[in-house]
Amino acid sequence: MNLKDKVVVITGAGSGIGAAAAQLFGMQGATVVVSDINLENAQQVVEEITAAGGKAIAIKTDVTKFEEVERLVTDTVKAHDRLDVIVNNAGIGGANQKKTAEHTHEDWHNVIAVNQTGVFYCMQVALRQMTKQGHGNIVNVASLAGLKASGNNLSYSASKFAVVGMTKSAALEYGHKNIRVNAVCPGYTHSALLDQLLSTRDDMGDILKRYIPMRRFGEANEIAEGICWLASDNSKFVTGQTLTLDGGTSL
Repeated sequence: MNLKDKVVVITGAGSGIGAAAAQLFGMQGATVVVSDINLENAQQVVEEITAAGGKAIAIKTDVTKFEEVERLVTDTVKAHDRLDVIVNNAGIGGANQKKTAEHTHEDWHNVIAVNQTGVFYCMQVALRQMTKQGHGNIVNVASLAGLKASGNNLSYSASKFAVVGMTKSAALEYGHKNIRVNAVCPGYTHSALLDQLLSTRDDMGDILKRYIPMRRFGEANEIAEGICWLASDNSKFVTGQTLTLDGGTSL
């Protein structure tokens, strides 16, 4: 993948898919800005990247706060003169798995703030910079839950459907500006969110795997490969698309 010397910001990069993507970008020669609300986790990922010979810095960011997102992009451009790629990965799930009528307002507001508003803030600030510099690439991390129904998970599903919609709208608006916008839609992938779901009942893992033709969960590095491909020049005629990485679950 052609990623050498690209300046890449990844939100929620302190763990899971974000950390795997950061490490893969680093291996491919990109300069990585590891952004996370947990600075300690972000710094750990930076250490792993630099130990492997890559280039990375850590910046603490709460994507629900517009001024922090602005600072993230401003500091990146100040340090590296441009922003080639932003991967909007920061996301959370609701604390409770409940049907719509019982869905807590706290879960709704928390999940929408991070997964939907946070992606909007990051896209808006990044697009302003990318328009100014004349190029750019945005990869949003949506979900299979943004493509098909997901029960007992209303706020998460709503937020991920929104990410898919925002991806397509922005791709339409900015294609002529030499800016590409795509999304990945992972299925059940080993992560803190999946662990939360598996903890709801002892046999949840077996139940979920019945719906996956490949009969296994995805790995964070497998999702990272899709993200890096969309961010690379190898996919330079691809925009407004959702790359579904789900082991066939959507079939």
